[in-house]
Amino acid sequence: MSRLSRRRFLATGATGAGALGAGALGAGALATPNVARAETAREWRMVTSWPKNLPGPGVTAQRLAQRITTASNGALTVKVHAAGEIVPALEVFDAVQSGTAQMAHTASFFWQGRFAAAPFFTAVPFGLTAPEHAAWILHGGGQALWDELYAPAGVRAFMAGNTGMQMGGWFTREIHSLDDIKGLKMRMPGLGGAILRKLGGASVALPPGEIFQALQSGVVDAAEFLGPWSDMAQGFYRVAPYYYAPGFHEPNGTGECLVSVAAFAELPENLQAVVADCCAAENAFSVAEADWMNGAALDTLVREHGVNLRSFPQDVLAAARSAAEGVLDEAASGDEMFAKILASYRQAKTRLAGWTKTGTVSFLEARG
Repeated sequence: MSRLSRRRFLATGATGAGALGAGALGAGALATPNVARAETAREWRMVTSWPKNLPGPGVTAQRLAQRITTASNGALTVKVHAAGEIVPALEVFDAVQSGTAQMAHTASFFWQGRFAAAPFFTAVPFGLTAPEHAAWILHGGGQALWDELYAPAGVRAFMAGNTGMQMGGWFTREIHSLDDIKGLKMRMPGLGGAILRKLGGASVALPPGEIFQALQSGVVDAAEFLGPWSDMAQGFYRVAPYYYAPGFHEPNGTGECLVSVAAFAELPENLQAVVADCCAAENAFSVAEADWMNGAALDTLVREHGVNLRSFPQDVLAAARSAAEGVLDEAASGDEMFAKILASYRQAKTRLAGWTKTGTVSFLEARG
């Protein structure tokens, strides 16, 4: 890549990426290697689990594809296909494994039925926050475990987007106590769904594009998705007026870029670095974007759309917190890989908790 092209990429990236700055891009992104114009041009398909241009992950997927295309100077062009265009939202892992696509943008908890431990790489109830999760993946051995988990399928994953702290979900009726959870039908994937079942509710698996209709028709009584920015775009406030916090089930919103191991191995080292570094750059950019956009969206939901912002009752949170560790231990008892990843995750949580409490929590309390 020419010096001018490299400067243009760092300055503008993809849509809105100019706000990143060198610091947000991170050392990895700044090390993106030069790619010769004469290099053989390649084109990859990226399938996603998201509606096209969905604020949050849909935008992230499109921007990641553009980052890779631009950073490679066109040597690797990535074409994005939203959920349903080539394969359904929850079949993108299979598409990468089979070679239908070389790449996917999705979330790991969708693969819980195939890899019990997959949700660790998106979010764990009452677990790591987004900065803590990144610390575990990058410095605590999390990436190696992620690689090991998906290796039998010939797929590898990179952190490539984060929607940050999640909300607890949209409810068609108020939750006054733990009794109101009993019999509740809620869209809640991942380990949060297992906790919901422990509390007497029923978890329903739905791809993002089907949530609104399910709420509107009464198929579900409640649904969680992401944060205010993405949720507002989906229009959930039109059919479920109660919006609950905190998102105890997902204190982090890491998305994953799935890549075919075979397709990745065919790339020269410089293009492999482009893919990895662009994922890192987009991961840093997206979590900052989510915080920025969620603040404004939450205000709009309450002030303009009359959304009733609520906090979960303390007995609901206490019961969920009590059930969380049991759900993890139960899953670990029957799955060696789950137990291995759980041990690493808990070690990271213990290591990070003291500093988070002393540094972040104490400051937020002081800030008021």
